[in-house]
Amino acid sequence: MSQTVTAAYDRVDKATNAFHELVAEGFTQEQLFLDTDSSQVRVVVPDTARGHVERILKRHEPDNLWTRQIDAG
Repeated sequence: MSQTVTAAYDRVDKATNAFHELVAEGFTQEQLFLDTDSSQVRVVVPDTARGHVERILKRHEPDNLWTRQIDAG
Protein backbone atom coordinates (compact mmCIF):
# COMPACT_ATOMS: atom_id res chain seq x y z
CA MET A 1 0.00 0.00 0.00
CA SER A 2 0.96 3.60 -0.45
CA GLN A 3 0.62 6.58 1.82
CA THR A 4 0.72 10.33 1.51
CA VAL A 5 2.95 11.93 4.14
CA THR A 6 2.33 15.67 4.53
CA ALA A 7 4.32 18.23 6.49
CA ALA A 8 3.16 21.80 7.13
CA TYR A 9 5.78 24.43 7.90
CA ASP A 10 5.57 27.97 9.25
CA ARG A 11 7.85 29.28 6.49
CA VAL A 12 8.07 28.45 2.81
CA ASP A 13 11.88 28.19 2.95
CA LYS A 14 11.61 25.26 5.38
CA ALA A 15 9.19 23.49 3.02
CA THR A 16 11.44 24.21 0.04
CA ASN A 17 14.50 22.89 1.85
CA ALA A 18 12.66 19.70 2.85
CA PHE A 19 11.50 19.25 -0.75
CA HIS A 20 15.05 19.64 -2.09
CA GLU A 21 16.42 17.19 0.46
CA LEU A 22 13.84 14.61 -0.63
CA VAL A 23 14.88 15.12 -4.26
CA ALA A 24 18.53 14.70 -3.27
CA GLU A 25 17.60 11.45 -1.50
CA GLY A 26 16.24 10.06 -4.76
CA PHE A 27 12.51 10.69 -4.50
CA THR A 28 11.04 11.50 -7.90
CA GLN A 29 9.08 14.55 -8.94
CA GLU A 30 6.06 12.27 -9.39
CA GLN A 31 6.19 11.37 -5.68
CA LEU A 32 6.59 14.94 -4.42
CA PHE A 33 4.43 18.03 -4.25
CA LEU A 34 5.51 21.41 -2.87
CA ASP A 35 2.68 23.84 -2.08
CA THR A 36 4.36 27.22 -1.60
CA ASP A 37 1.05 28.94 -0.77
CA SER A 38 0.48 26.78 2.31
CA SER A 39 4.15 25.87 2.95
CA GLN A 40 3.38 22.15 2.73
CA VAL A 41 5.28 19.21 1.31
CA ARG A 42 3.40 16.04 0.32
CA VAL A 43 5.13 12.77 -0.49
CA VAL A 44 3.50 9.64 -1.91
CA VAL A 45 5.45 6.58 -0.77
CA PRO A 46 5.03 2.87 -0.12
CA ASP A 47 4.57 1.88 3.52
CA THR A 48 8.20 0.76 3.70
CA ALA A 49 9.53 4.28 3.00
CA ARG A 50 7.29 6.16 5.44
CA GLY A 51 9.79 6.29 8.31
CA HIS A 52 12.60 7.55 6.09
CA VAL A 53 10.40 10.33 4.67
CA GLU A 54 9.17 11.36 8.12
CA ARG A 55 12.76 11.63 9.42
CA ILE A 56 13.69 13.92 6.52
CA LEU A 57 10.61 16.10 6.93
CA LYS A 58 11.10 16.37 10.71
CA ARG A 59 14.68 17.64 10.24
CA HIS A 60 13.14 20.83 8.84
CA GLU A 61 10.94 21.41 11.92
CA PRO A 62 7.35 21.13 10.66
CA ASP A 63 4.48 22.58 12.65
CA ASN A 64 2.41 19.52 11.79
CA LEU A 65 3.04 16.14 10.18
CA TRP A 66 0.41 13.59 9.18
CA THR A 67 -0.03 10.47 7.08
CA ARG A 68 -3.01 9.35 5.06
CA GLN A 69 -3.43 5.85 3.59
CA ILE A 70 -4.15 5.79 -0.17
CA ASP A 71 -7.02 3.50 -1.12
CA ALA A 72 -6.16 1.14 -3.96
CA GLY A 73 -9.75 0.90 -5.16
